[in-house]
Amino acid sequence: MRIIGLTGGIACGKTTAAATLRALGAPVFDADAVSRAVTAEGGAAAADVAARFGTLDRKKIAAVVFHDRAALTELNAIVHPRVNAALDEFLREAGASGAPVCVLDIPLLFECGMEKRCDETWVVSVPQQEQIARVIARDSATREQALARIAAQMPMEEKRRRADAVIDTSGPMEETQKRIIALYRQARERADR
Repeated sequence: MRIIGLTGGIACGKTTAAATLRALGAPVFDADAVSRAVTAEGGAAAADVAARFGTLDRKKIAAVVFHDRAALTELNAIVHPRVNAALDEFLREAGASGAPVCVLDIPLLFECGMEKRCDETWVVSVPQQEQIARVIARDSATREQALARIAAQMPMEEKRRRADAVIDTSGPMEETQKRIIALYRQARERADR
C-alpha cells in the first residue's frame, strides 16, 4: 500500500483535497478530526487538556496556543500520542482492506516528522494574502488573529520545498480537482509496480 502524506497551511484547501481523494476511493486519515475527538468532552485527552488549560473550549485554547509556543508544545504533547495511536489503527485497517493507496491528512506532517511514514508528500498551497483572507472569512478572525495562526505553522515555502507535489488551490475548483486526480492516478500506478 502506498501512503500519501497530505498537508498544507491553514485555509489552503486540504479538506477539499482530502474529500476529492475520498471520492476517488482512497481511505483518508483525518488527523484534525481525530484531534477534535480526543479533546472533546469524554475524549481520551480531554481530562489532560482541561487540567492544563482549564477548559475544553477550542477557541479559548487556540487564543492561548497561537500566541504561546510553549503552550502549543504542551498541547501537542498531550494530543499527538492519541492521534498517533489512531493513525496506527487506521494503517492496519487500510492495509487489511487491500487499498492500493491511502492518505494521511495531517496539518503538522513535517513539523511532527510524520513524512517518514509516507511514500510521498503532497502540499496544498495558496498565496499568503489569499490564505489570510480565507482564514478571516472562515473563522471570523481579525487580520492579526489570522497572521498569528499562520505564523504558528511551518512557513508554506518550507512545506512546498519539502513536498513531492504541490497543489495550488488558488484557481478554479475544477483545476484543483484535475491536479489531484492526476496525482492520484500516478500514485496508483506507482503502487501497482
